[in-house]
Amino acid sequence: QVQLVESGGGSVQPGDSLRLSCAASGDISDYYATGWFRQAPGKGLEIVAGLTNGADDPIYGDFVKGRFAITRDSSTNTVYLQMNNLQSEDTGDYSCGTIPMGGYSLREVMAAMEKGYGTWGQGTAVTVSP
Repeated sequence: QVQLVESGGGSVQPGDSLRLSCAASGDISDYYATGWFRQAPGKGLEIVAGLTNGADDPIYGDFVKGRFAITRDSSTNTVYLQMNNLQSEDTGDYSCGTIPMGGYSLREVMAAMEKGYGTWGQGTAVTVSP
């Protein structure tokens, strides 16, 4: 069983930055993906960013437009989401999830996670307002 703990959310002003952390512990798969997702008020879950613990290139949601970066510290099994130039539309609950790759591509497993598959942390709230 994998456990995920997120941290780093908060309230900021437009143009500010935040760094979210997702620390994993427990029975971690040999080859897995970790993704950040968000849910804005009244909207569904959407992909923010994802990566694997291998050499795969990360993927990002279309709205990111170069503002966010997902990275991984393998020594601590922690995945970070650096978010720059935050805007009001970035407000929402951000959650990280993890899922074994199982022979699928990163984009395929991220799509599965967007439907609720995988193991999830408790989430952290991000509020962007003047």
